[in-house]
Amino acid sequence: MDNRVRDDEAVSLRKQKEALPLYVTRIKVYPRAVAGQWRRIKWAVLVLLLGIYYLVPWIRWDRGPDAPNQAILIDLDGRRGWFFDTVIWPQEVYFVTGLLILAAFGLFLATSLFGRVWCGFTCPQTVWTDLFMWVERLIEGDRNERMRMDRQPMSVAKAARKTLKHAAWLVIAAATGGAWVFYYVDAPSTLVKIFRGEASAEVYAFVGLFTATTYVLAGWAREQVCTYMCPWPRFQAAMLDEQSLIVTYQKWRGEKRGKHKAGDGWEGRGDCVDCNLCVAVCPTGIDIRDGQQIECIGCSLCVDACTQTMDKVGRPRGLIRWDTLANQQVKERTKGGQRAPWRPVRPRTVLYAGLLLVVSAIFLTAFVLRTTAELTVQRDRSPNFVRLSNGDIRNAYTVKILNKQRQEHRYRLSVSGLPQATLGVVGAGTEGGEAELAVHPDTVGTFRVFVTVPASAAPSGTRPIAFGIRDAESETRAAHDAVFVGPAR
Repeated sequence: MDNRVRDDEAVSLRKQKEALPLYVTRIKVYPRAVAGQWRRIKWAVLVLLLGIYYLVPWIRWDRGPDAPNQAILIDLDGRRGWFFDTVIWPQEVYFVTGLLILAAFGLFLATSLFGRVWCGFTCPQTVWTDLFMWVERLIEGDRNERMRMDRQPMSVAKAARKTLKHAAWLVIAAATGGAWVFYYVDAPSTLVKIFRGEASAEVYAFVGLFTATTYVLAGWAREQVCTYMCPWPRFQAAMLDEQSLIVTYQKWRGEKRGKHKAGDGWEGRGDCVDCNLCVAVCPTGIDIRDGQQIECIGCSLCVDACTQTMDKVGRPRGLIRWDTLANQQVKERTKGGQRAPWRPVRPRTVLYAGLLLVVSAIFLTAFVLRTTAELTVQRDRSPNFVRLSNGDIRNAYTVKILNKQRQEHRYRLSVSGLPQATLGVVGAGTEGGEAELAVHPDTVGTFRVFVTVPASAAPSGTRPIAFGIRDAESETRAAHDAVFVGPAR
């Protein structure tokens, strides 16, 4: 009998699974406007971030003649990045790597403390989607009006409003694409060239690319990006624990939910009046009362919506709130009589904070100790060495000196590790223990250098040596290891 029941249950489950489609047609989400503390915070963050993004390329910074006057510029043609008075060269790409590592550890720490605060407030997808939805409400109305209009047949008025909305979206998207390009070229002159049709094909291509992606992702895809395209929701759960602050519904207090009429008592029921306002304002269309879900971005709009409802029905605020799972479990067991304190200092946050401090210290140390000149040396491999007519042994090298300063410098090049060695530079015409090399401002000087050793002092096989440069004016020094190859004996 038991086996037959189990078989029937298995058949029933199999039929249910077979009935589920592999792909489900998207159900359009119509988020409702809501006012409140968290909505004001989101507006403030949106204005701050978009202001930074759009305005930074227009900040001017005087660096003197023959240097760009844009404060932040990723100069691909000049192969360097300008950040106010700091110049990052391709050889210093490790600074970019350091910034990315810092950003990653900072995100890990913020997530372990405050859940998906990045997704709900500062993610570019969230910021631009908020902006696009604000334009949509401005033109087409709020949730109910938009739903009603979409159900109506096409008319002149409907077509006009839809056209105006998409035109506004395209303008915002084009400004977004243009602003991105302006970080790589001079903003004022490039803007004029774009409207005159004089900009390069690359500029138009990248403006078009970012215009299209902004328009599609913020205007059409919206919550689909957060639910299906973004990988962050899939692994951010590994950084959360019971002490992470997240947006939660206090089920112990809200259930049993149901409609409530004025004058009715609250005995035998929960505080949730099932108004569904928390669902209506959610940008991903979920019900926070169903518990933690991958679609929840932690935007806190449901907190504002529920706060309004609680105020209307005269119940305490905080039915939906920022809280920890540990505190919710204690409240559920004690019906709100006890609370579990939030513990921001715990092993995972200490680990993330420690890594953040270590990487920050390394980054700052490397930045402070960065030199104004760099030296690279590459030895010719064919031939390994040349025996001169008098028996001396010579190796050839390509020496590159990077002068990071805005004025010309003369560097003294020397070699150590080879007694009696002399240096010769192609074009200099002289040889000696040192060679003086002039390098123009903000350039890489490339020199053909010969190192010659008398036959009596020539090493057998390979010997490590070191090249060095020094600038008498600025006391700048740099070194680079190399090898000298002599005949085997």
